[in-house]
Amino acid sequence: MCDVPACTHRYTVCRVTDLAQVGCLLTFDVTAPAEIVLRIAAAAPAAETLSVEAEELPGRQHYLRVRPGRLTVAYEASVGALPPPAPVSLIERVEALRPSRYCPSDRLAGFAASEFGGAPDATATVRAITGWVHDHLVYASGASGPTTDAADTLLSGAGVCRDFAHLVATLCRGLNIPARVAAVYAPGLSPMDFHLVAETALDGVWRVWDATRLAPRPTLIRIATGRDAADTALATTISGALTMPEMRITAVAAADLPVDDHEALVSLP
Repeated sequence: MCDVPACTHRYTVCRVTDLAQVGCLLTFDVTAPAEIVLRIAAAAPAAETLSVEAEELPGRQHYLRVRPGRLTVAYEASVGALPPPAPVSLIERVEALRPSRYCPSDRLAGFAASEFGGAPDATATVRAITGWVHDHLVYASGASGPTTDAADTLLSGAGVCRDFAHLVATLCRGLNIPARVAAVYAPGLSPMDFHLVAETALDGVWRVWDATRLAPRPTLIRIATGRDAADTALATTISGALTMPEMRITAVAAADLPVDDHEALVSLP
């Protein structure tokens, strides 16, 4: 249980009529007093509830101190229409070009150049990379682990959503196209789970790509953004010991799911 009494927070950001509904239920078995940081909150909710008291940190992260025992965290949010995303900043471009823990673009630059270097422009290059990753990787639960990076995925030919996103981002960076990843709620995803997709900077705008093609991009709801999955982990244990034996995710679009050909230029708010 938490060090402080359980309570519910509600934040009202705006009034909207068409709302997507997202949320999760996480169960932790805490075996030693622990500090946890969660990244499960929608980036820009219209309204939300969190079932435990937590300190909100920058980037919509929530810090909890917990005692040994069973801890259940429930999060729910309504998300409506949001304004267009801001233009890509210079610092975002710089950070999105650097190699990172799971995206060793310096190691795969040669492969990227030989396989995709002939595309006429950056947009065509990203489409080619995303299509290639979709066609050449097998989506297989359990095919990768916490240390698997994009080079490992390229060699194994299999992975889950984070591996698809890491490989897309790595190959794009290898060709000097700024790329990052976004953790999202994904209406239409089956089986339902937290989802990771890639974003690339094209003509000053972030565009989202999902090489798994398991959910329509126009209904994706951003949770967190980072260089790779190390920056977007749903739970980080700062101290103590715990396991998470159960996790349930909910993501329902505001209307019917759109058809997505995964070739069009789509942006996440």
